[in-house]
Amino acid sequence: MTAMFRSLGVFNYRMWFAGALVSNVGTWMQSTAQDWVVLTELTDHDATAVGFTMACQFGPPLVLAGVSGWIADHFDRQRLLLVTQSALAALSVLIGTLLLTGLMTLPIMLVIALAVGVANAIDSPARQAIVTDIVSREQASNAVALNSASFNMARLIGPAVGSVLLLAVGSGWVFIINAATFGAMIAAILLMRRHELQPRMKSGKGTGKLSDGVRYVRRRPDLIVTFVMAFLMGAFGMNFPIFASTMAIEFGRDADGYGLLSSTLAIGSLAGALLAARRARARLRVAIIAVAAFGVVQIVSAMTPVYLAYAAVCVLAGFCTVSFLTTANGYVQTTTDPALRGRVLALYMAVIMGSTPIGAPIIGAVADAWGPRSALIVGGAAGIAAALIGVGWLLGSGRLHRSDRGGMRLALEETRPIGIITTAIPQRPSTDDTIVQSTTAQPDLEDRPERQ
Repeated sequence: MTAMFRSLGVFNYRMWFAGALVSNVGTWMQSTAQDWVVLTELTDHDATAVGFTMACQFGPPLVLAGVSGWIADHFDRQRLLLVTQSALAALSVLIGTLLLTGLMTLPIMLVIALAVGVANAIDSPARQAIVTDIVSREQASNAVALNSASFNMARLIGPAVGSVLLLAVGSGWVFIINAATFGAMIAAILLMRRHELQPRMKSGKGTGKLSDGVRYVRRRPDLIVTFVMAFLMGAFGMNFPIFASTMAIEFGRDADGYGLLSSTLAIGSLAGALLAARRARARLRVAIIAVAAFGVVQIVSAMTPVYLAYAAVCVLAGFCTVSFLTTANGYVQTTTDPALRGRVLALYMAVIMGSTPIGAPIIGAVADAWGPRSALIVGGAAGIAAALIGVGWLLGSGRLHRSDRGGMRLALEETRPIGIITTAIPQRPSTDDTIVQSTTAQPDLEDRPERQ
């Protein structure tokens, strides 16, 4: 097994990867259909309505961050995912049925999108955290990157298939077909060998509160900076359904043109995810560089004169976006206390997904008022602002220093592995009357100058 795909050597991860790929294809099919339905069937090309639909879908992770993270840390993640995946499948069937019977309206779509958001709020931190239950800590960064590759491989396939199905069988059947794809994820979870899962870290009295995740992040300035960059990207930079659908109309294209834009974005996304999988560990400086490049690419895309040129730039936008997301996600997962990982990941997912209700309506309103190109510029400016915040933190933390050869450079600790230290937090006895000791992962601060 090559270094890029080393996590696939684990049976449980192979099951997870295959199930997630099929399910994600269906999810991207549904995402393409949902945005197009709101834009063209339920409204008269109202980008603001698309933004509010996204806000309903991605708002619950922000509101329910503490609860969903606590659930991910305290309940069996396999059984929890069986419940959430089944609920999401049922909601897809409901949307499809209402569309096929002609009963769907925009208010009903908004209510169902809100229900989908609630299910995803509980599903997402458990889905993220279960990776560290499946593979060892040494393989976690690679597994996270391959998860992103699976997600973006599906993004490459799903929108293209979804746009074809929109034209061939209609929007309602796209949702019904998506419901069927959840069966692959459910089957993968049921096929996992439970005895091969990694031991779960028991939460002690010091880590049993919902607020502990917030307090933990507050003590980690590197995580705070990562979360701020993720917020700006999630709120203003990653509104691709609005960007792609409105730009498709800008260039006079139909649903097939919209689907092609989503797929070209996925080509770059897949390349970014696979490149991340080759890295030994997630580095914060890579995330800063990626978010800066995203900002520049978005502004360039706003200036493209023809449809194919915009589609080509979307490849670069996808590459930069996933390079940032995969690196940031891997950094958060591999440097967080295992006993608090579910709650910290819930906060991270709340920032990524929950920022959408703030930014999506604004981006949609900008697109309606001044055109989709102005919306792209706003998204690009957010990426550049995020990079400036990251660079400012590096400068303020003293990690940029003068090298022996002259000039300024960023000192790295390339050889120091992620360390594990034990804490003195009082622990709660487990069911077999043993005391499970908490561990705290030391952040992989590769940009910190070595001591002289």
